[in-house]
Amino acid sequence: MKLLIVEDEKKTGEYLTKGLTEAGFVVDLADNGLNGYHLAMTGDYDLIILDIMLPDVNGWDIVRMLRSANKGMPILLLTALGTIEHRVKGLELGADDYLVKPFAFAELLARVRTLLRRGAAVIIESQFQVADLMVDLVSRKVTRSGTRITLTSKEFTLLEFFPPPSGRSAAPLAYRLAGMGHEF
Repeated sequence: MKLLIVEDEKKTGEYLTKGLTEAGFVVDLADNGLNGYHLAMTGDYDLIILDIMLPDVNGWDIVRMLRSANKGMPILLLTALGTIEHRVKGLELGADDYLVKPFAFAELLARVRTLLRRGAAVIIESQFQVADLMVDLVSRKVTRSGTRITLTSKEFTLLEFFPPPSGRSAAPLAYRLAGMGHEF
């Protein structure tokens, strides 16, 4: 498994690289946001460990740009920013996990392995197209012939199931819609 670490603190970057290499991972290290973003866009990484407070481009923007580019690899934010607001922001931007510094390496390693297991088990396409209708499941945007279509939350939930991926039951649709607290 190949990991990218984007960390500007030299000691932390070296510590992570050494520990993760010893744990059996192939690791690339970028010491600023611009290099990290470039490597993430051009490399084939199974997971990214990303600081937020970086020179050149901050971690928030990197998450936003990677998700906008439909890069689906798991992202673990590893940062000194530890308020609830920071954690929520990171997860809502598209990060898969959030760990606050200082951290225990054993916990980081467990989180990395968990994210990699989830990524291997669930591969979800973030977009699909039917004729001239384009659906982006991440940004929840729908366009037809390039013109944006505004949908309600329930309409978008229905649209997520069409066309259904092969082998997937439509039963979860009923549960998701019923759980929204609205009448049909």
